[in-house]
Amino acid sequence: MTDRILADAEATLRRRRAELVAALGRIESALDETPNPDAEDRATEREGDEVLEALGRSDETELRAIDAALARIAEGTYGTCQTCGDTIARERLAAVPTAALCRDCARR
Repeated sequence: MTDRILADAEATLRRRRAELVAALGRIESALDETPNPDAEDRATEREGDEVLEALGRSDETELRAIDAALARIAEGTYGTCQTCGDTIARERLAAVPTAALCRDCARR
């Protein structure tokens, strides 16, 4: 893998990481808001909180995948399948920059 491809992948991952950290901060702030004293409004807010919590979990999962991909870049193993050791196709990495498995291993 060329230095240029690695640099582009790292920049993409770092940009997305910053977006996720900001989104998680907004979710935390929204969840920390004082509940509405009205029971009906509280029920509606609770439903909204459940959606925010699910989004937060999804963002945290993606953040862990990004951190793992950045670690592979630092270790020099980015673009190598963690299961079989084959090279992960550039097209796959362009579509899924956090990919740790080649297409065949991901399908299994």
